Amino acid sequence: MNETVIGFGQDDAAWICGGCGEKLAPGPATLEYMGSEFCVTLMRCPACGLTLISEELALGRMLRVERLLEDK
Repeated sequence: MNETVIGFGQDDAAWICGGCGEKLAPGPATLEYMGSEFCVTLMRCPACGLTLISEELALGRMLRVERLLEDK
């Protein structure tokens, strides 16, 4: 399975984990929707694994993929 790297902006580098206070860094994440899995790189906490899905990503690219999958 190919991994997709989601573009990161300067603002993403400033995120701090609310659970443990660590600075988020790009890391692998597996997203699942309607039986399909997508391996991507997202901002994650290196200590606890919390993954950031920004509003921009959720309402943009992820919403477009969701609609494509639902139309199949």
